[in-house]
Amino acid sequence: MLTERLDQIEKRYHEIQNLLMDPKVSSDIKKLTELSKESRSLEKTVEIYQEYKKALEDLEGLKEMVKESEGEIREMAELELEEVTLKVPTLEEELHVLLIPKDPNDEKNVIVEIRGAAGGDEGNIFAGDLARMYFKFAESKGWKVEVLYADVAEAGGYSQIEFQVSGDAVYSYMKYESGVHRVQRVPATESQGRIHTSTATVLVVPEAEELDFEIDLDDVRVDTFCSSGPGGQSVNTTKSAVRLTHEPTGTVVQCQDGKSQHENKASALKILRSRLYDKMLQEKLDKEGEERKSKIGTGDRSEKIRTYNYPQNRITDHRINFTIQQLDRIIDGRLDPVIEALIAEEQKRKLQKEEE
Repeated sequence: MLTERLDQIEKRYHEIQNLLMDPKVSSDIKKLTELSKESRSLEKTVEIYQEYKKALEDLEGLKEMVKESEGEIREMAELELEEVTLKVPTLEEELHVLLIPKDPNDEKNVIVEIRGAAGGDEGNIFAGDLARMYFKFAESKGWKVEVLYADVAEAGGYSQIEFQVSGDAVYSYMKYESGVHRVQRVPATESQGRIHTSTATVLVVPEAEELDFEIDLDDVRVDTFCSSGPGGQSVNTTKSAVRLTHEPTGTVVQCQDGKSQHENKASALKILRSRLYDKMLQEKLDKEGEERKSKIGTGDRSEKIRTYNYPQNRITDHRINFTIQQLDRIIDGRLDPVIEALIAEEQKRKLQKEEE
């Protein structure tokens, strides 16, 4: 069963390689993009499968060698046989994980919205800390960040910031960040050294292309206004900022960080399309019910997902009961230990579901 599925994947991968060399395909940008994406999604599975087949061949050859040889050659063959015998189940396990159905959005870029929530100024300051954490994480991955909208808070941080993160399989990492993030620390404004608890909300949505979700522009009201800085004061006199309202759903998006009204409208449409696409995905998940429980990154958006405890240098992810005493490193963008734990748990849940 395992090898049958893998043979099909390998066959499809080779078909795609041949199609990519076809001049008709290379002149069709849409087809070329689709095939390149599919090729990238199959590449690792094919590589591991080829390694697995070679290990099985080596296993048979080494068994024969042990039977037929003597002395030093036999000893060397026995050592190699032991090594390959351990390698085969490891590769098998890796292939099982690679065959878990993937989230079709994993390869996409994302749009992230962070808002200061409970805690007033401290909630906004924490929203700024989270934004900086994601910027540094993106930098470590070689991703590009583009700020689409920022409402800078007077005390520091942001009451709201939206940015796009572009790169290789961004959503597969960032999808786990949606939810309420809680911070426990002594605010800079606190004179008596008391620990306060504040929150910020994070929403991560896959960037939707026109192929994913088409907006009827007749349903969108466009308002223009002057860009504003901290405290709401106007920072220019031209109406370059844009607010879009999708009237059927009441979804509102605004952008003011671009150089022109045209640029802001394009960014706002990008956010609006992604928000509506995400809304459609959430509704689909609600209908699927049980399926939602195995998707850690797309659970209840109002759920408290993580606590950042500064006095104890501790981060706890409540969804998987994961705690690590490395808050200073993680808030500095080194998020990998937390995200790797979330990915491992989700894979475990999906494997269990596959076996049921």
